Amino acid sequence: MATLEQPLQRVEERLLDLGLALRQRDAAAVDRVASELHAALAAAVDHFAHAAKHGGVPPVLRHRLALAGGQVAAQREALARATASLDRAIEVLIPSAVSDQAPLYGAGGNANRNSSRGGLLA
Repeated sequence: MATLEQPLQRVEERLLDLGLALRQRDAAAVDRVASELHAALAAAVDHFAHAAKHGGVPPVLRHRLALAGGQVAAQREALARATASLDRAIEVLIPSAVSDQAPLYGAGGNANRNSSRGGLLA
């Protein structure tokens, strides 16, 4: 049981660290801790798989691992929602419809207008 406790505790600690980094909006810390969480999860899964093949995993630890997996999924979902929200805000500020049409201004800074009624060069 002790061989499973340590990797599981590392996962739980990284989850707490990731939650803190997200609340503080610290992008560098989020990136670093997410990488550490990934490594901790991989190590925990390896330990649990080995234990399952050689005697089983105590229900309490299995439950804690399932809870950690749920927390990872919840944080992933929260990040996906935040990303979608940011994408929508960017779309409002910089609509893609403008880039799909003719540009509003030409390279010389003059307005590009399709006018058939007398312009400067008509």
